Amino acid sequence: MLSFFIKKAFFDGWDHLFTLVLLNFVFLALTAAGIFLPGLCGAGSLGFFLVLGAVILAAAVWWSLCVQGLMTVADNGSFAFREILSLLRKALLPGLQYGGLCLLIVLALAEGLPFYLSRGGMAGAFAAGVLLWGSVFFLLAFQWYLPLRARFGGGLRKNLRKCFVFFFDNALFSVFMFFYSLVGAAISVFLALLVPGFAGIALGLDDALKLRAYKYDWLETHPAATPAEARRREIPWDELLAEEKELVGKRTLRNMIFPWKD
Repeated sequence: MLSFFIKKAFFDGWDHLFTLVLLNFVFLALTAAGIFLPGLCGAGSLGFFLVLGAVILAAAVWWSLCVQGLMTVADNGSFAFREILSLLRKALLPGLQYGGLCLLIVLALAEGLPFYLSRGGMAGAFAAGVLLWGSVFFLLAFQWYLPLRARFGGGLRKNLRKCFVFFFDNALFSVFMFFYSLVGAAISVFLALLVPGFAGIALGLDDALKLRAYKYDWLETHPAATPAEARRREIPWDELLAEEKELVGKRTLRNMIFPWKD
């Protein structure tokens, strides 16, 4: 399943490269704003943190829009730029929630770790460790918040619960996706943040959730004849992904660059 996910995510990104570049231009503009605008307010001032926070929240809303809009690409469709305002309305609240919770985690780490470590001793180290690893587990689960909400709907509380259920049921896959996103971000640095960029990472999460959801469709149609863990090991991924594999097809370097010649 992992190898096919990487293949699908790559070809979905390749087939919609221009779309990803356009979406990433907005992230590039927000990155520039985050670098230069807070400095105009003076480092350490209230204005500095307010402007920086506003830029981060704006980036989270645009990230939410990308996840929402690129879900159609994961479903073998295309991104509809004519619906950008409609997508923005849908993405606004989830994006603000996502950005706000991420800011709270960063603030808790920035304030909490130095405080607990400064206390010294085993108690301080233990408290710092709990805070650090609790934040790591939260972020590993929370990466699924926007894809889950975009695909299945629902509000904050419902999707937070889904995030943790999905994470604990797919822990290794969630860790893999976290590092997949980090590698994508690292590659983007060398390509001016335009490819794959944050939009490409959003598409990867959409693809990952779509493919992983086939497991739950299969489990629902196969009553528990064996324990749940045993059934999960028996999931027929080749059968479940057969249609997706046919849609992605086989590609060569020639038809990737010159598709009209096939």
